[in-house]
Amino acid sequence: MNISLKIPFAIVCTGTMLVIGCTNLEDKVLDRSTSLPSADAGNLESLLNGVYAQLNTITDQANAYALLEHPSDEMMGPTRGTDWDDFGRWRRLHQHTWDATTVDVIGSWNQLNSGIFRATQAASAAGSNANVQAQARFLRAFFMYHVVDLYGQVPFREANASFDENPRVMTRAEATAYIIDDLTYAIQNLPATLNPGRANRDAAQFLLAKVYLNRAVFTQDPNSPSGPFTFAQADMNQVITNCDAIINSNRYALEPQGEYFDNFHWENSTRSKELIFVIANEKGAAVGNTQNRYRMSLHYNQRPDGWNGFTTLADFYNSFDAADERRGKAIAGMTDSLGLRAGFLAGQQFGPGGRQLTDRAGAPLTFTPQLNLLYSREADGIRVVKYLPDPTRLDNGGNDYVFFRYADVLLMKAEAIHRGGTATGGATPLSLVNQLRTTRGTAALATVNDAALLAERGRELYWEGWRRNDMIRFGTFLNPMDQKPNQSEAFRIVFPIPQQALDTNPNLKQNVGY
Repeated sequence: MNISLKIPFAIVCTGTMLVIGCTNLEDKVLDRSTSLPSADAGNLESLLNGVYAQLNTITDQANAYALLEHPSDEMMGPTRGTDWDDFGRWRRLHQHTWDATTVDVIGSWNQLNSGIFRATQAASAAGSNANVQAQARFLRAFFMYHVVDLYGQVPFREANASFDENPRVMTRAEATAYIIDDLTYAIQNLPATLNPGRANRDAAQFLLAKVYLNRAVFTQDPNSPSGPFTFAQADMNQVITNCDAIINSNRYALEPQGEYFDNFHWENSTRSKELIFVIANEKGAAVGNTQNRYRMSLHYNQRPDGWNGFTTLADFYNSFDAADERRGKAIAGMTDSLGLRAGFLAGQQFGPGGRQLTDRAGAPLTFTPQLNLLYSREADGIRVVKYLPDPTRLDNGGNDYVFFRYADVLLMKAEAIHRGGTATGGATPLSLVNQLRTTRGTAALATVNDAALLAERGRELYWEGWRRNDMIRFGTFLNPMDQKPNQSEAFRIVFPIPQQALDTNPNLKQNVGY
């Protein structure tokens, strides 16, 4: 489904260093021209493919994905004896004790800003080619959205700027306006077709709705980033308008009851009607690393074998009704072959043929809700399988990697109405949430408030990279949680600017509190 995306290593390094600032020495070592690539069709396609390839960095368990999930209430990485300590790497993220030298803070900054720079090159080279420019500007908005969300300021270098010139720095509010401008152009110039593996109009409308939903957070005074936030009715109406455009396109629908995990099936490109923007993968040639999502959680003795790493939190697991199919279920063609269920794995685990599995010491492999972040046994912690392993190709299945999904459109619209937006189509927050809940096989709610909306977003979108963002918007991100007993400082709403970036670009200033 997807074109193989390959780019020279030198370009990767150049883009990464450019966005954090370059010294004269770096310029001489790289010896790169600042002239733009030619705008012939083949070269433009190559430039675009390089930007799409940068999306693959988010599918790793580290860096951006780690920042989006580990500080939240739905994921943690406990140390198990000598396994997974990694000098406290995962523990610092979960307990909100990171600093400007934390490896994932640095890695995420470099990867996301490299995406912005690559996209800027492609947009500039596109010239009057509106479709290429629209794809590039959508992708730039995608990467910039995450930099705004995670770091609160964005270094920016024009494609034809001298390498001797330090990138200018946009404030959070300025960068948010820049993203809105890019997405407005993309919506006007991208095709309105069902093609989730490439930038399309629906994907741009989805991201624009997400920006307006978070605009109150992104334009908050940087001296008090934790709020309280004031959600403007005009912003909420923009959320609703963009969500309605997707809903009314009739290109998408919730997967029917019993089929939630079709969204993450190894054949999800043909089975799911919810996919809006993805990394398109082919069996045996996957570029979006979906196997990472189950191997990072599964035990060594399961099939497929995993790395026995990340778990969910007991409180998060307990927020699901027992009847909710999102909590877990057997999957035809997978469970009968591998013994593996989808969703949350708790209790005794089984292998092929229903054989009871054991840990490495020979004791029953029984996953327990309780664990200790500093020291856990190898079977402690409830595991998560969201992307379904293909029993015929455990190492390289064809699951498309999902960024944007239709269920989130309904939830964004529900939240926007709840926050004062003008309802359309007779919808209410309650009706939209219950539409989702009944489709997922769980009981309808009688009322909806902030807590109910946040909880439903968690149950629907767990481990998809939205939880930290959601918790900040609902005002719960700093609260104590399992293995983090204390309230976090308000400045933890954003991450620090990496020290190496500050050292190379004097236009950057460290975020308040760090």
